[in-house]
Amino acid sequence: MTRSSLPASELSVGGALGVGIAQFAPGTDKAANLAVITRLCERAASRGASLVVFPEYSSFFADPFGEGFLENAERLDGDFVTMLSALAARLEMHIVAGMIETTAGGERFSNSVVAVAPSGELVASYRKLHLYDAFGSHESEFVEPGIIEAPETFAVGDFTVGLQTCYDIRFPEVTRRLVDAGVDLALVPAEWVRGVLKEHHWRTLVTARALENTIYVAAADHTPPIGVGASLVVDPMGVTIASLAENEDVAVAFVDRARVENVRFINPALSLRRFGVREL
Repeated sequence: MTRSSLPASELSVGGALGVGIAQFAPGTDKAANLAVITRLCERAASRGASLVVFPEYSSFFADPFGEGFLENAERLDGDFVTMLSALAARLEMHIVAGMIETTAGGERFSNSVVAVAPSGELVASYRKLHLYDAFGSHESEFVEPGIIEAPETFAVGDFTVGLQTCYDIRFPEVTRRLVDAGVDLALVPAEWVRGVLKEHHWRTLVTARALENTIYVAAADHTPPIGVGASLVVDPMGVTIASLAENEDVAVAFVDRARVENVRFINPALSLRRFGVREL
């Protein structure tokens, strides 16, 4: 019997993990945003999720961008992360969400993502590398790009989890760099702005990042009228295993490490590659 023909039961290294994708439209009322996050986390937990990912800018968002962002930026030990940590501890789950973070200079803010564990500990943070200076937007006028450094990853069950943000998904090397760090579940908080063919781009890019890296990708977006919604979880073979339409809600996919191993036996693309990723 070849390794690629082994039954899943012989390849499994653990049970399935419930991964929730939660989408809503964050606004300028930070307390209201946290109330929605709490409600959706509770819903995700009731549906079996051990981890739930929320959109980019979950702590505060306004359209168009303006000075209100700077005024509402927080430190990683501020109220937003503190509240997420308490919620994660109460529900015994990992929570990942986008926030606006203060910077040392104070002239711009960081577009950051935080991950908190059931212990209440902040286990990873990520500052968006590729800013959305495209399709008529100029995010870099307000946001300071993240520094390129070793990815922060964290473990949930049998998975190594990594973070990236929205526009980063258009750059394949971002996800590949996470995979090189051992990630087999990539989380993508987003504020994917609506526009001509944008929903098509969103679904295609999320699927491509999963398929080419033989990993799971879970991506959570804002709901309309600004975002496209359409949050989804894609498996290592490029199959959408959970998705949402345009409404505020949470969907849960059950991901299995054995699926990653099976796909990589059948399609060993990572081991067959002849090019690496390096910084410019």
